[in-house]
Amino acid sequence: QVQLVESGGGAVQAGGSLRLSCAASGRTFSSNVMGWFRQAPGKEREFVAAIRRSGTTYYADSVRGRFTISSSGNTMYLQMNSLNAEDTALYYCAADSGGRVVAVSDSSRYDSWGQGTQVTVSS
Repeated sequence: QVQLVESGGGAVQAGGSLRLSCAASGRTFSSNVMGWFRQAPGKEREFVAAIRRSGTTYYADSVRGRFTISSSGNTMYLQMNSLNAEDTALYYCAADSGGRVVAVSDSSRYDSWGQGTQVTVSS
């Protein structure tokens, strides 16, 4: 199992930026893909972005061009620019264990989840 701790959330005005971090510990060597998901009140959890160990990245259409996912060592980042009110949500990081043949955008791929960090964008 991988332990994940998010940080970096907060309140920002529309058009602003935030950078989220996700620190991983434990069996990190078993993870092939790490990702960010978000859940707004009353909505389903949705995919935001993911990164493979190889460095390949994936983005939801709604954030492509505004958000950038990256990693360094055992920490994953999500740089969020040009934020708007629709980006308001609880953001979670997730890690897989490398065993499932499931799309990176599918939450069922991931075995480990962080506790979430709140992002609030005011218009």
